Amino acid sequence: MPSGDTIQIGIAVDIPEPWGSQLTRRRVEAGDALAVPAHVTLLGPTEIPTASLPAVERHLGDVAAAHPPFALHLRGTGTFRPVTQVVFVTVAAGISECELLAAAIAAVPDVHRELRFPYHPHVTVAQDVSPEALDKVYEDLADFSAMFQVDAFTLFSHSGAARWQPRRDFRLGN
Repeated sequence: MPSGDTIQIGIAVDIPEPWGSQLTRRRVEAGDALAVPAHVTLLGPTEIPTASLPAVERHLGDVAAAHPPFALHLRGTGTFRPVTQVVFVTVAAGISECELLAAAIAAVPDVHRELRFPYHPHVTVAQDVSPEALDKVYEDLADFSAMFQVDAFTLFSHSGAARWQPRRDFRLGN
């Protein structure tokens, strides 16, 4: 948990409407206690010194400027079971762009994060719920499809007391 000298950050591509609320609602209906708004994670929860935040934001601005907007196509479902109890909507197009962004973001100086698993862009729609709920979400969203343009990513922060809060958007190609 972050202290006064540290802050937890995360970076993600938000899923626009009408799909974002649809996927978030589906996650809530599955009983997922985390049910954060639908997104594609570029950097998972990472604790940094609060004093490093300006440098992190400068780095993110440079990353955003160096990467053009891109099309993202979400289609169908996948799962990480049995390794983790997660069902997700798959990224069918835009995978390479997400991977390149995630790698560039992770190269921020003086920030180190241990990865438990290789980066795999996706939109979590159920996590750590009953096997039946995972199966239902997997089947219900099997035909899901959404295509949209990604023109920004968002830096979120978490101080330990409140939920994740959007801190700043970074426009791609600027």
